[in-house]
Amino acid sequence: MEERIAVIGAGLVGSLHSLYLAKRGFHVSVFERRPDIRNIELVAGRSINLALSDRGWKALEQVGLGPRVKAMSIPMYGRVIHAVDGNITYQPYGKEGQAIYSVSRGGINQLMLQITDENPNVELYFDERCRDIDLGSNTIKFENTKTGNRSEKQFDRIFGTDGAFSAVRSRLQKHDRFNYSQEYLTHGYKELEIPANPDGSHRLEKNALHIWPRGEFMIIALPNLDGSFTVTLFFPFEGKTSFESIKNGEDVKKFFNDYFPDAVPHMPELVDDYFDNPTSSLVMIKCSPWNVEDKICLLGDASHAIVPFYGQGMNSGFEDCRIFDDVFEREGGNWEKAFNRFSIERKPDADAILELAVRNYIEMRDKTGDPMFLLQKKIEAKFYAKYPEKWMPLYSQVTFSHIPYSQALKAGDRQDKIMKEVMDRADIEQVWDSPEIEKAILDRLH
Repeated sequence: MEERIAVIGAGLVGSLHSLYLAKRGFHVSVFERRPDIRNIELVAGRSINLALSDRGWKALEQVGLGPRVKAMSIPMYGRVIHAVDGNITYQPYGKEGQAIYSVSRGGINQLMLQITDENPNVELYFDERCRDIDLGSNTIKFENTKTGNRSEKQFDRIFGTDGAFSAVRSRLQKHDRFNYSQEYLTHGYKELEIPANPDGSHRLEKNALHIWPRGEFMIIALPNLDGSFTVTLFFPFEGKTSFESIKNGEDVKKFFNDYFPDAVPHMPELVDDYFDNPTSSLVMIKCSPWNVEDKICLLGDASHAIVPFYGQGMNSGFEDCRIFDDVFEREGGNWEKAFNRFSIERKPDADAILELAVRNYIEMRDKTGDPMFLLQKKIEAKFYAKYPEKWMPLYSQVTFSHIPYSQALKAGDRQDKIMKEVMDRADIEQVWDSPEIEKAILDRLH
């Protein structure tokens, strides 16, 4: 008898996971509470641009999506740091040729839905809200958001890929011995825009992620194919300088002219964008276990929502799909063993990338403009180039490798402790490039 498989949520992770299941020959029904976004013009101001890196690419390539996604992405080879005085510094992300790739969240979701719809093993259902799940019979209760019609459908397996506010996880929260926690950052975000030049070219360096770090807040800008940049302001909700304190157009102009003066000439619609686009919150979610027996399993933000500061939300969700597929293979197609093993083995890595993402926010807004921080990164890069088998910078471990996040966090903490001792030297600015510093790092590694 053919397995009846449901995927709840047709976002990025749901679309990709459906393709992995379909590749194995399973027939998959995908349900999405929103309308079909392929028929909707994308609205600015509703989501942060995404940064695809090695983990995401590997997951996409295993189901043949790499070339089509790459065609709609822009490589970013490093950070461009904008100081208040207009001074600009460049920090490469990795070795020569290594990059993260800017993609539109809505654009990649539209593309992946199209590719999913082309697969004969996948059926898509839109405007279908999951109201409840009967855990005894694995029956999902739906309500059509357009017609109000209610229906019930029974499945052998249910995957919850419906995001941070998952209806599937919400049902599991009422299940015995299910652990759940959520926490909001005191900072939120607002999307703005740097439009293209009249000839369609980019106003800033195209192949870089731009950061204006200002301590308690920052803006970042990621390039788009049409010549524009998606700009995101990360800002406290309350306080002396915050979303709460900016009340009118003059406040917006003063704030941006005071803190981001070199960005203002590139943002002709700044005031309108500020008030037209929503202010959104940033939530972190942990839960366990991610499965109920061999019936239900959570992936992506439904099981581990993180903040966006390591550019790993989408990448970790895509990696979930690849790792689940690998676990399923290793368990010989045994659903219960695969669900249990995936939930147990992947959870520490999800917790680790959440921790790393929070830390990286502090690094991006506070440290990327600090000369001593930049010197430390220069020392690490030099040492990595000479001893790649002994040292890989934490950012490279997370972004340009497939080392489990939990191992990267552990290695990064060890390396950070070594670098703190090295950087504490009073003469470090004079001797940073010397054999003495190289030996000091080597000695501490043993």
